[in-house]
Amino acid sequence: MNPVRNLISNGVNVKYVDAHCHIQFDQYAQDETEIIGQMRASGIAGIVVGVDYESSKKALALAEKHEHLYASVGLHPNRVAQESFSEKEMRALAENKKIVAIGECGLDFFRPIEVNDEIKAKQKEILQKHIALAAALDKALIIHARPSKGTMDAYTDLIEVLKAAKAEYPTLRGDIHFFVGGVAEAEALIALGFTISFTAVITFARDYDDVIKSVPLGSILSETDAPYVAPLSRRGTRNDPLAVQDVVAKIAEIRGEDFEVVRQNLLANAKRLFALPILS
Repeated sequence: MNPVRNLISNGVNVKYVDAHCHIQFDQYAQDETEIIGQMRASGIAGIVVGVDYESSKKALALAEKHEHLYASVGLHPNRVAQESFSEKEMRALAENKKIVAIGECGLDFFRPIEVNDEIKAKQKEILQKHIALAAALDKALIIHARPSKGTMDAYTDLIEVLKAAKAEYPTLRGDIHFFVGGVAEAEALIALGFTISFTAVITFARDYDDVIKSVPLGSILSETDAPYVAPLSRRGTRNDPLAVQDVVAKIAEIRGEDFEVVRQNLLANAKRLFALPILS
């Protein structure tokens, strides 16, 4: 294998891609410029992910301003009761070349106060709209899936949805963000052409080691989900995309593979999924 060594984004030498961050959130109101500058200096590109229309607009604004940032637009499953999904408005944002994915969308059966059939049906309905938009624009999906406690129900339902979607849209692709499933769920999603990504939770929790060891390196992405889930060295504080370096290092350690080999492969995976500009 001769993986890509780095990306080039208008002169920025990129060594890492944070495949999922929310640096447009209010938690960065005081130091957003500083964080983005530190990302650039550290060779970190970021996918800034929207969770509703307003945060999607903010994500795009950051991506248009900074060459090492890209964006994704969508409606988080936990917000489907508060906001409708406007296909027209989201498409208008998504047609911008700095938008490389559609989402954060998906199924969350864990956090809603009451997860009933009506809520599940609404989440699936909105997910289908994201899928159709991603297919129409040939862009990746960024999918949130969180099962109810002690089950894999959200993954089971998601796999069913994606199997049907792949039959209709054979080139559909995407990433399952903040993956918390098991080996069986990972293998089923990878078989459908999706990647799975891991956050800095892997620096202090051993729940995901078996999955990280078992799946092909070519199906893994690194992310931070910043401002959430800081790495062990900063646990309990606000996270930021710089922690993607910790994530990549821990993936290499868990797999027992050379750090540089893992780094280059994860970079190549992100380039391939999101069609990022590249220096070979």
